[in-house]
Amino acid sequence: MRPLKLVPDNTNIPFLKWRNVAMGLSLLLIIGSIALCVVKGFNLGIDFIGGQQTRVTFTRQIDVPQLGERIQALGVGEATIQQIGQTSEYSIRTPLPEGGEEAANKAASAIRAAVLKDYPGAQVGGAQSVSGKVSEELFRNGAISLTLAMIAIALYIWFRFEWQFGVGALFALFHDVALTLGFFALTQLEFDLNIVAAVLTIIGYSLNDTIVVYDRIRENMRKYRKMGMEELLNLSINETLSRTVVTSLSIGIVLTILLALGPDVIFGFTAAMLLGIVIGTFSSVYVSAAILLWLRLKPDSFLPREVAGPKGVEGAERVSFKDMP
Repeated sequence: MRPLKLVPDNTNIPFLKWRNVAMGLSLLLIIGSIALCVVKGFNLGIDFIGGQQTRVTFTRQIDVPQLGERIQALGVGEATIQQIGQTSEYSIRTPLPEGGEEAANKAASAIRAAVLKDYPGAQVGGAQSVSGKVSEELFRNGAISLTLAMIAIALYIWFRFEWQFGVGALFALFHDVALTLGFFALTQLEFDLNIVAAVLTIIGYSLNDTIVVYDRIRENMRKYRKMGMEELLNLSINETLSRTVVTSLSIGIVLTILLALGPDVIFGFTAAMLLGIVIGTFSSVYVSAAILLWLRLKPDSFLPREVAGPKGVEGAERVSFKDMP
């Protein structure tokens, strides 16, 4: 039996023919995502803002403002009520009461009793509590992790290949992270430590796909020394297209099933991962590869160059432009 091939061996799609349109779209999405993050902000979870959170699944439609007033009347502080996805599950967040664990348990019991009294049949989950100091540390450590991961990756690719590749990979990673954050600012899905883990995973996936493409580009630059740069990039992308499609499709199918049938607690993580797979695949083709043309990468970048000596042509010596592993 012949193996199934999703991408034929002779595939020759001129991806970079539409690089200007794709890059323009990417820049618009990046600008829009940054604007959303600044204007709307994130629906930060209890991990980052501190306080107490109770999850409730209702059996009927509820009036959110009325529920908020009912919770606030208990004397537990102002309540923030957020629907989780498109489900009937809601998150009730209140400030962390003073008095330690005993006061927190008392406040959680009061919320639970009030909800069950006004909404019979509702399912009230356990309360989670995080102090403000811990939440600040988590937010700071999460931001530092994302920044250091992107910088370390760019430096690795810079030394592994050429500086153009490092800049291209860093811009592609920034593109993927910015669009993912913009998605959460737009949808106002809860942004917690699970989402930070998802973003770090997206960075790893996008980097892996980008390095596969970059490595094939470098091999072809050595093999086809007289080929035009745009043609060479298209050839490299098409040669790695089968691997890209199979990997993205297999992961995408699993994530789609999890998104539809998985538990609500990982809904945000799964949504972030699925979006990241899509934009990461897009950026590997249209961002990380296309930007090499604008950075004036040439077919002879990895070839030895002749440097004239003091005696002119007779004293010329061959000096390696860059030692390649």
